[in-house]
Amino acid sequence: MKSFDTTLYFITDSTGFEGAEFLRRVEEALKGGATILQLREKNKTTMEYIDLAEKVHALTKKYNVPLIIDDRVDVALAVGAEGVHLGKEDMPIATARKILGENFIIGATAKTVPWALEAYEGGADYLGVGAIYPTTTKVKTVLTSTETLSDICKAVPIPVNAIGGLNKNNIDVLAGIPIAGICVVSAIMKAESPRAAAAELKARVRELGICYAGK
Repeated sequence: MKSFDTTLYFITDSTGFEGAEFLRRVEEALKGGATILQLREKNKTTMEYIDLAEKVHALTKKYNVPLIIDDRVDVALAVGAEGVHLGKEDMPIATARKILGENFIIGATAKTVPWALEAYEGGADYLGVGAIYPTTTKVKTVLTSTETLSDICKAVPIPVNAIGGLNKNNIDVLAGIPIAGICVVSAIMKAESPRAAAAELKARVRELGICYAGK
């Protein structure tokens, strides 16, 4: 049985950081309380992605935090990661499930209820829904209303996380929505202290009563 906690889902961004500084920030975020970590690298070669994933995985294992690889099923398998996150244009969830087996964590991006249902029925274990606010981490940002986020939470019996431009000062908008947690990139990655930022975000999430109780 898979067990994972998406309360504070940290997504990395190595842009602008040298290798050692990037890894230092990742470890600081883990020390601060990140509960699950996604390594997201859009522009690295397969060899570069695997090399970095192995280094990050050594850190996540140290803190008993699952490592999720963005997009790349092959990289996830190569490094023995705990999971993979797939978007609409990546490998179909059902195909990935056949390859990876039942014990592998598979996450999916969803922006509508039909999209969420399709991902769930294909075998997704959790969903990332957004962007709730504009974000600088992707060229194109399609905003998702909190009403749609709430509808998705009610439509599927798996954890749903909000994503997109979230930080400690704007997550109040999520109060009362039955999400399992929040996904953040810049709020931790670009913080002066990733450790303090992670701790503050986790505390704010708990203040709002966000948690996944199962359905």
